[in-house]
Amino acid sequence: MTIKAVAWDIDGTLIDSEPLHHRALVVGTLEFGVDLSDLPESAFRGVHMLDVWAAVRPRLPADTNERQWLDAIHTHYAAATRTLAPIAGAVQATAEIASLGLIQVCVSNSDRLIVDANVAALGIADRLAFTLALNDVGHGKPDPEPYLTAAAKLGLVSHEVIAVEDSITGAQAARAAGMTVVGYHSERVPFADLDHVVADHSELVAIIKQRLRTQGHQPLRHYLEPQAGSRLPFGKARLRKGYTGPDSSSKEMT
Repeated sequence: MTIKAVAWDIDGTLIDSEPLHHRALVVGTLEFGVDLSDLPESAFRGVHMLDVWAAVRPRLPADTNERQWLDAIHTHYAAATRTLAPIAGAVQATAEIASLGLIQVCVSNSDRLIVDANVAALGIADRLAFTLALNDVGHGKPDPEPYLTAAAKLGLVSHEVIAVEDSITGAQAARAAGMTVVGYHSERVPFADLDHVVADHSELVAIIKQRLRTQGHQPLRHYLEPQAGSRLPFGKARLRKGYTGPDSSSKEMT
């Protein structure tokens, strides 16, 4: 199958953000008089916040406002992004994949504010065609909608996209969307139905290069139009066809 794009999950795949997500959940919820520190750090790995709300709602005061609760958590997270670090080799991998002429996007289960903060912390916005946040879809992962939406925006069919995930939830979404699924796990444990599992992003780049050699790859220069001043072949790219841009409600990274 021809590979034309890579769709990255962000949290735990590109950036080591899961500990901060947990701290933000605990600290933000304390503002409502409830201590969630008994929950393990991995309790909601890969789970979007609407499902987290449903899970912790019984522990919150009856008059707790969902939007205010979410805002408290997101505010704490955004204020602490200076503590975030990229997953080892992740930023280099995005640069190498860009040099191969493949389109890259991010497909996240997080809120737009979190997605933008993470991409800014990584410094990879100029390598991405677009990002998708939970706000941009009707259903988050494990529903396939986020990945199907990404493929549609790219003007590609799902099997032309490699999805990179670190959670069961995300892998299920990508699999249901019909994509090639690469699982990232530091100990190379196959945690879901995966086509490949890698312990280092250099292994992902090697897999992609092998796939491209097999298919007689030609860079997708007809898909992308670099913007002036871009340092990478397809950095800060606008898709010439297929992609109509993010929804007007999204605050896309530029």
